[in-house]
This record gives sequence, structure tokens and C-alpha cells, in this order.
Amino acid sequence: MLVDDIMSVTETAGHLIDGFGTRSRAYVQVQNGCDHRCTFCIIPYGRGNSRSVPAGVVVEQIRRLVDRGFNEVVLTGVDLTGWGGDLPARPRLGDLVMRILRLVPDLPRLRISSIDSIEADPRLMEAIATEPRLMPHLHLSLQHGDDLILKRMKRRHLRDDAIRFAEEARRLRPDMTFGADIIAGFPTETGAAFENSLRLVEECHLTWLHVFPFSPRPGTPAARMPQLDGRTIRKRAARLREAGAARVAMHLDAQQGRAHRVLMESARMGRTEQFAEVVFDGDREEGAIVPATITGRREQRLVAV
Repeated sequence: MLVDDIMSVTETAGHLIDGFGTRSRAYVQVQNGCDHRCTFCIIPYGRGNSRSVPAGVVVEQIRRLVDRGFNEVVLTGVDLTGWGGDLPARPRLGDLVMRILRLVPDLPRLRISSIDSIEADPRLMEAIATEPRLMPHLHLSLQHGDDLILKRMKRRHLRDDAIRFAEEARRLRPDMTFGADIIAGFPTETGAAFENSLRLVEECHLTWLHVFPFSPRPGTPAARMPQLDGRTIRKRAARLREAGAARVAMHLDAQQGRAHRVLMESARMGRTEQFAEVVFDGDREEGAIVPATITGRREQRLVAV
């Protein structure tokens, strides 16, 4: 059954999340649904078209969260860069980010969740370049690195678009890190097409990969396309995960001796601004942002004093 496509702004605002996960980090849902129809995705059939929470409502919610002691807020949405398209004057995500940072000066950290890089607007790029309280970590909805597969997915970007965005974001914010969603084994994916995805990990400097072995969703166009065999899909997913693990190790090794400000998620574990996990030998205050010097790493975690 379809979600009611005319769900009002008031109803959408009711889905804002006060606090979730840990005492240190709160998640605020500012958008739901999606106006796009990627061939592999079932979300629009279940959640309807994009619906945005007005900026004033978001700002007030974040003020309440800061008053409750949260040091980091994460903006979330099904299609976060689609925020504002259904609101008067059609503001963009960058407008929301800049408004939050201007009107909530006591918020130490603002983080944004998965974005569609082709929809990154000029104000968002300005925030990346000028706002140190916007965390230097972006999770990109890339899905693939081959142009023909991207077209068959009905994505709105090509591989060169993704590479250009990553290069520009790193130029504006040299300490920027990227995560990404990538699908392995999409229908009709050839060996050469897969290699394009694999190379994208290096070309976009991706660090934190979410790799999804393709699984057809009933009722989607991709489910009707010629499918790859499961063994090939699993092998390709494993190779992508190996590439991602290598990039994580490279990033963590580069942090040796560096100073970071770490948001503590528990007494002995926190995260850097780039979202790397850090462990300490002694207790720190949960929810606090503490100075740390990186002394080593244990597998995919940094060690600090």
C-alpha cells in the first residue's frame, strides 16, 4: 500500500527524532520520501514523494537538543538533498545547513547523512568550505561507477560527476572524508563495468564503504532485468569490501601523531570529526568532546591518549 502522497508538513514534522543512539549524538529527520525512481529501489512505493520539514521547525528542534546536552546533531532523510523542494520558495539543503549554524551558535557539531552529490547546491558547498562546525564527512549515494549501469539504474549522475564532486569537496575542505553506497552485481553488470566501480573507490578517495550485493526487489524494474548469478555477485561484493578496508587502513595510518577532537560515545570510545572510531585506555566523559592525540590503531579503530 502506498503512503499518502499528500502527507502534510505538520504530519512530517511529527517524525522528527529527539534523540537516538547515544547520549552524545541526536538524529533529526528533516525529510521523508523520494521524488526519484531508481530502478532498484522500493522506497518511493512505500514512502511516497518527498516531504520536507520547514527550516524553522528544524531549528527549534535542534535548539531543544542542544539544551538537553547533545554535542552533535545529524540531519537525516530518505533523499536528504531533496529537502526543500516542496516548501515555499524551494530552499535547498545548503540553506538549511547555514541557517542551523547561524541560529544555533551553541551547537558544536552538525553532521549530514547520505546525500546525492549531483544535488549538492552552492550554499552547501559554501558551508563545506567555511563552516568548521559542519563535520568533514559526507556519505555519498553513488551506487555504481559505470556510466551504462548508472543509466540503467536511472541515477542522475555519471562517474565523472561523482569524481568532480569529490575533488571539489576535498579542495574546499582538505580534511574531508567520504563514505559511499555501492551496489555489486547489478543486472547486466559486466566485468569491465564492475572494474569501473572498483576504481571509483580510489578516484573518489572513498573511505567508509557500504557495499550491497544486488538483490531484486519485487515490482521494481531492475527485478525484470537479466540477473547475475549469486556467486559472481558475492565475489564482486567481497572485492569491493576489500578495497574499502584498504582505504580505511590508509586513512587511519595517516592519523598517527595527529591531534583530534573526539566526541565520546561511551566511556572509552568516541569518533573523530571524520567519523573514525577512537579508543582510549582510560575513561572519558560520555557525550563530551575531548582532545586526543592518535598513537596507533587496532584493526579499524584508532588508539589515542
